[in-house]
Amino acid sequence: MKLTPDDTVLILIDVQTRLFPVMSEKTELLENLLKIVKGFDILQIPVIATQQYTKALGPTLPELAGNIHNFQPIEKRAFSCCGEGSFLDELKRIKRKQVIVCGIEAHVCVYQTCCDLLERGYEVILLADTVSSRKQVDKDLALRALEKQNVQLSGVEMALFELLKTSKHPKFKEISSIIK
Repeated sequence: MKLTPDDTVLILIDVQTRLFPVMSEKTELLENLLKIVKGFDILQIPVIATQQYTKALGPTLPELAGNIHNFQPIEKRAFSCCGEGSFLDELKRIKRKQVIVCGIEAHVCVYQTCCDLLERGYEVILLADTVSSRKQVDKDLALRALEKQNVQLSGVEMALFELLKTSKHPKFKEISSIIK
């Protein structure tokens, strides 16, 4: 499957102020999340953000929220985003079949969301460099399990340049500047 801007949506899962500090490799994780969120803003591709029980885990990291156009996170209590009706409604409203997934934790909410999206017929692309768990072993297990279920693994640069297709794209220089 090749990514196309008109068919793609980004799902940012539960990157929240009280959960993020305990993630493995959080510095690199935040750098990559900022790149993908900024890149999708430049390309004007929709982003759906979720928050798991905000009262306990806090809001989405402000540096991410501030880079999402019309930021309105979807509150959820189910681990899978698909367990929240308003998430499914938003996904249907957007009418995109390619779902790029990033966020935390890889072995819980990210894993269950990817599985449920596959069951609903979506093409699911997981950006391996934009997911994490508290323990690296849990992230590794999730990536292996999802790949076996036909989730396509990708990375920030790979996805952004695939969406551009060519260095002649009018947004190429802007995207290149956030990658550096």
